[in-house]
Parts: sequence; structure tokens; C-alpha cells
Amino acid sequence: MQERFTFESGGDTIVGNLFVPNAQPLGLVVTSGPLTSVKEQAAGAYAKAMAERGFAALAFDHRYFGESGGKPRQFEKPAAKIEDIRNAATALLADRRFQDLPVFGIGICFGAGPMARAAAGDGRFRRMAGIAGVYTDAAKTRASVGGNYEALVDGARAAERKFQETGQADTIPAVAPDGGNVAMPLREAYEFYGTPRGAIANYVNGFAVQSRAYLLPFDAMGAASEMKAPFLIVHSERALLPDLAKQFHAKLAAPKKELWLKSQGQIDFYDDPKLIGPSADAAAAWFVAQ
Repeated sequence: MQERFTFESGGDTIVGNLFVPNAQPLGLVVTSGPLTSVKEQAAGAYAKAMAERGFAALAFDHRYFGESGGKPRQFEKPAAKIEDIRNAATALLADRRFQDLPVFGIGICFGAGPMARAAAGDGRFRRMAGIAGVYTDAAKTRASVGGNYEALVDGARAAERKFQETGQADTIPAVAPDGGNVAMPLREAYEFYGTPRGAIANYVNGFAVQSRAYLLPFDAMGAASEMKAPFLIVHSERALLPDLAKQFHAKLAAPKKELWLKSQGQIDFYDDPKLIGPSADAAAAWFVAQ
């Protein structure tokens, strides 16, 4: 069963889709999806899959995206996503149906980073799973961007000042057929978000430029050494940044497990049943493990 589920976070209303199994849930799963995504895309696919495996699972539009509130629109701010994730857990546990259930987290692609950070600082999360996770390392991000790093951050800060002064946000596309000045230049990202495959009605192909002031310095890697919740990594050698997934796994202080699947790339983890099924099976088994 799918139902609309709303809660408050940072003064804004967050809108989600809650998937509830027919029987008493085994636990609660909070999901967080890829960059610029909304609840009907990857997060929703995994929430539905987890409900089919006996969990009550929530996919929601993070602040600034989709049906949820917040301005500027299309603003990627990891700290806000972390707060949203924790507030989602609070709202689920406040529901009389779920008060005594354990809470688990699933982060897909970029969502694995804020999910890891949220759980590392919140003991309510019993176990975690990162699926095709992007575990950003701030120092490596700076090195990979190179000499353009400061210019990008300065441009983002200027865009934020403009928004604060005028209420107008500078935006660029999230994806485009030929890349260019976009948030996600990968061709396979366009083939998902820029085509009917992933461009559903609730999705906006946009990215607030001021996001870069927060995304570029964001470090998910540091959460590994702080993590107390047992952590499952599901990844592929052809998905994004497998070396960072391996590094995150190696640094985990908590009990851990990894599952390496075969994929075409990163994006098929979002909507291919041949990847969603095994990933959800592994997460379900991990969440109920003793």
C-alpha cells in the first residue's frame, strides 16, 4: 500500500510516499536518492522494493525539490538533506503504527553520503545500506577539480548572495545531451533524467548554482570512522567511483559487509529490476541480521 506522508523539516513541509506492507512491518526504512532526484525515481523504486520485503519504507522529496517546500528551488545542500533524513525518522516514529520499530537507512548514489552522515550522528538508525553510493572525499574532490575549484566556489557564493539580495536564483540544467555547464555531465545521467526513462512530471531538470558552495566541500568519507550502525555497501566496478566505495568500506568502524554486482554503469541501479532486486534482497537480509 502506498500513502502520502508529510512532515516538517527546517520550517518547510516535506512530502513523501510511504510504502507499507500488508503485514506488521519488520522495521522502518528511510531512503535518500541521487543528486537532484525526486521521490518517484530511484528512492521510490527502493522504498517500494523494501515494502515488498516486509518493511515500511519512505521515499520523499528533499527540501527545495519536487513537492516539498523550500527556496531556492533545486538547491543541493547536504546539511539540509541530513536534517531532512533525521526528521523523516522522527516523523515515522511518531506514527502510532510504527512507534516501537527499528529504523534503517538506504542511500542511493549521492544520497548515500547524507544518509551516512545522518546515521553517524543519530543512534536511532539501527543498520544502513549504501547502494551505488558516492562517498565523497573533500580532499579528493578538490584535487580532481583542480585549479577551477576556487572559481566554482566563488561563483556559487556570488549566486547565493544574489539570491539573498534579490530572491532570484541562478540555475543551470542538471543534465544536457552534450554535457557542458551542467550539474551532472555524464551522458548516462542525461539518458535517465533527460528522457522519458527518468524525467517524470515531478522532476525539474535544474540545479541552483549556489549548491556548489556546499557540494564541493561536502565530505561523506569522514562518516565511516564515526559510524556505529552496521553498514552494507552494494556497488559495481562500473558504477561511479568504486575506489571511494572501497575506501569507505575499509574505513568503516562499524560491522560491515559488501556486495559487488555487475552493472552497465551507475544509472541502471536506479531502475533496472536486475539490480534493484538483488540490492533490496541484500538490504533486507542485512537489516534483520542479528
